[in-house]
Amino acid sequence: MKSSSPLNFLSPLFQKDAETGRQVNDLKQKIFFTLGAVAVYRLCAQIPVWGVNPQALALLAKNNAVLGFLDLFSGGALTSLSVVALGISPYITASIVIQLLTAVVPRLEEMQKDEGEAGRRQLAQITRYLSVALALVQSLVVVKLFASNPNVLQLGVEPTIFYVLATTALVAGSLFTLWLSELITEKGIGNGSSMLIFVGVLAGLPFYATQTAQLVEGDPQRSFSLVILLAIYLAMMVAIIILQEAFRKVFIIQAKRSVGSKQYGAGTSFIPFKINPAGVMPIIFTFALLAFPQTLVGLVMATNPKGWILDAIQWYKVNFSPGSFWFMGVQFVLIIFFSYFSASISPNMQPKEIATSLKKYGNAIPGVKPGVPTGDYLAVILNRIIFIGAVFLAIITLVASSATSFTGISTLAGLGSTALIIMVGVALDTMNQIKVHLMVKQYEGFLK
Repeated sequence: MKSSSPLNFLSPLFQKDAETGRQVNDLKQKIFFTLGAVAVYRLCAQIPVWGVNPQALALLAKNNAVLGFLDLFSGGALTSLSVVALGISPYITASIVIQLLTAVVPRLEEMQKDEGEAGRRQLAQITRYLSVALALVQSLVVVKLFASNPNVLQLGVEPTIFYVLATTALVAGSLFTLWLSELITEKGIGNGSSMLIFVGVLAGLPFYATQTAQLVEGDPQRSFSLVILLAIYLAMMVAIIILQEAFRKVFIIQAKRSVGSKQYGAGTSFIPFKINPAGVMPIIFTFALLAFPQTLVGLVMATNPKGWILDAIQWYKVNFSPGSFWFMGVQFVLIIFFSYFSASISPNMQPKEIATSLKKYGNAIPGVKPGVPTGDYLAVILNRIIFIGAVFLAIITLVASSATSFTGISTLAGLGSTALIIMVGVALDTMNQIKVHLMVKQYEGFLK
């Protein structure tokens, strides 16, 4: 009996093609290119900005929950003030802003939908320009946040020179990260932005494991709580996989068609609509949006505010700190919003366009008239499955976030739902892309 393995789909990489006798070199090159780009990114994450004190940075990060929250996806690059400390976050924020503006600005909507590839390239260029502006603002905030602590700067470092050099380095590092992510998307495997975030989360795993081991060693009674927490995480991973792979079939009847002198009879097929079409993007967008007020609070606190400003910040920190009830409530709502928003701009989730295509090729949904009635029918189905997927994704997020508070294992708070969903989601997306690539290669070999 043949043994089965989740990695069996990689076997064509190590087999000879029966037709050409060559290995699937292009896929290997994509994988190796991705690994090389990731290695370069992690190398840059170890290069600190000039003039900082590493020991003081480590102590500041340990005692600052806001920095810990913002450092979640950078793999320690932010708390060590690396040259790539901002990571891909300015670009993600710019993408959110542009996508929201596309829904309300007719010119941007026209560029996205009516001008084809040229319009989309122009829209991408606008997003990059906005990323530069946001990177400049975020770098100023980060430098101000760190420089407000007198121990962070090394002795003899002039603050003004540090501000200029650190801001320049952070902006340049952010643009380099954006360039690297686009190269991965174009020449590698997977989405570049998601891949770099995925790598940053993985880079933090040894730190979380070490902290947890020290916690359990100091209090052996927490061992049972750790087992419960790991079981919850395992259950969440299974739920994430189910959510990512689930889809709703909408059956269609294919009309008779003529190809040359031959006629093919009618048949049945189906359209697969994913329950979670946006993947991990609603989580990433939600995190990026929630990180902004956290950064702003850190900046204002660095100026030693007084009076009503201090009272407002204290109220915000009590009610909207990561893990609080209101914070999770806002997170729940944002995940649902971005799930719907991501689906609304996805070309595969447009009921009117799908109905038009079905009518054009003579296909129809059983019991539903072609044209507008088909579009309305599909709109109802899509709204339902998107709602189910969005709520399920939000529940998974909140359950995993609450698990650390419930079990008392605070050292794994950073490895919460957001990081967990992104790790599993990006891994599944990458595996699916490899499968699709191998299937295309097999069909190409068949057609030659």
